[in-house]
Amino acid sequence: MGSFVFIPIIFFGLIILISSFFVVKQQTAAIIERFGKFKVIRQSGLHLKIPIVDKVAGRLSLKIQQLDVIVETKTKDDVFVRLKVSVQYRVISQKVYDAFYKLDYPHDQITSYVFDVVRAEVPKMILDDVFLRKDDVAIAVKSELNEAMSDYGFDIIKTLVTDIDPDAQVKEAMNRINAADREKTAAQYEGDAQRILIVEKAKAEAESKRLQGQGIADQRREIARGLEESVEVLNKVGINSQEASALIVVTQHYDTLQAIGSETNSNLILLPNSPQAGSNMLNDMVASFAASNEIGEAMKEAKLNKVQSAKKGK
Repeated sequence: MGSFVFIPIIFFGLIILISSFFVVKQQTAAIIERFGKFKVIRQSGLHLKIPIVDKVAGRLSLKIQQLDVIVETKTKDDVFVRLKVSVQYRVISQKVYDAFYKLDYPHDQITSYVFDVVRAEVPKMILDDVFLRKDDVAIAVKSELNEAMSDYGFDIIKTLVTDIDPDAQVKEAMNRINAADREKTAAQYEGDAQRILIVEKAKAEAESKRLQGQGIADQRREIARGLEESVEVLNKVGINSQEASALIVVTQHYDTLQAIGSETNSNLILLPNSPQAGSNMLNDMVASFAASNEIGEAMKEAKLNKVQSAKKGK
């Protein structure tokens, strides 16, 4: 019977013994109180405390933590905008006492300072400057928080403005402005391309006309050279220049008729086209050449007489 009495005592003693030991994790600080009064701060490892007398009042993480604060405010150009400010902070290992006892809700304290600084800085800027100078806002928040929170045992590592979200209508308007600007740029590029295409096409046409004209000139030069040689050959057999020219024209006339006749689908009609047309053309041309020569000789003689009369009058 007596052995059964000692079992609860032994069990209770084991519980007290086990509760005397506690473990503190890495990058954590434990606050020990004795009868409700601060006693000591324990860092990572296995520790011993007096059961019932001492207790672990709380634990604080010494790791870097992040708090995201969303602030809605108005810019200088009356645009409402929501900013997301990320605050990275940690408890200073030498000031665990201040961090635990001076502040009940450090998150609320940090949030209040972030609201105060953002709503003081952003209304000084227009919307475009908020995007361009968001680092200035982050630096202002960090400076204010460091000054205020260091007394409470917190170190502000970094503050970042991670998101800037204007009103939906403002974003839509900004997108329309951006789209219109890009369309304007695209239209300018298209206009430049069309202008270059027209200029290059005109240059190509001018070069084509130049080469075509040069080809025609070379062709006529060769034709004239051929005609000259033909006249020289005909002169050697006793045909004068007028008759030779008429004969060449008639020959070309018949060559043309032959070329037209070789085309099966040709709709060209050459008039006159009678059998005696060739001889009539030859006679008419010879007469025309003779008449033109007589007129030319008469004009030369009249000019010569006029010059001689003018000399005599002097």
